[in-house]
Amino acid sequence: MNAAKPGVSWVDMHKLANSVLLSNLRVAGLLQGDVDEMMKAGIGAVFQPHGLGHLMGLDVHDVGGYLEGTPSRPIEPGLDRLRTARVLEKGMVLTIEPGCYFFDVLLDKALANPEQAKFMVPEVIERFRNFGGVRIEDDVIVMENGVENMTKVPRTIEEIETVMAEKTELVPAAPTDKTCVF
Repeated sequence: MNAAKPGVSWVDMHKLANSVLLSNLRVAGLLQGDVDEMMKAGIGAVFQPHGLGHLMGLDVHDVGGYLEGTPSRPIEPGLDRLRTARVLEKGMVLTIEPGCYFFDVLLDKALANPEQAKFMVPEVIERFRNFGGVRIEDDVIVMENGVENMTKVPRTIEEIETVMAEKTELVPAAPTDKTCVF
């Protein structure tokens, strides 16, 4: 997220997210080999089969990702899922939501492809097959020198444990005359 600022291509942001993901999967022992070579082989799309995020506006998935005069949708596997290929501009509001998934169909396809399988450590990956995945979404505003993160949630183990230890019970708010009921 620290790389997001005006003038940065969203395609480059997605590639950076994939590179960080693959580096961490390699450190964890799920992957082996050179991260740049993994990127060329499309390993990023095996574990993050969606784009890094999308524009926000009047709708959660706002239009404007591929306007006339902006970069076209990439056709490279993994990049073809991007909801925009635009260069970030001050004032844009978007999500940054990297994820890591262990979908059988994608893992099986990659393990059957010699160009991808050589990077994978099957016996370690097997342990994660029933995990599913995780995605962390931040909603940000592109500012002059970076982004302002509007998402305020616990992130560290300590922060999450503190919230969980509070045992706060969520109670729905009582309806008022201003409550909209459909």
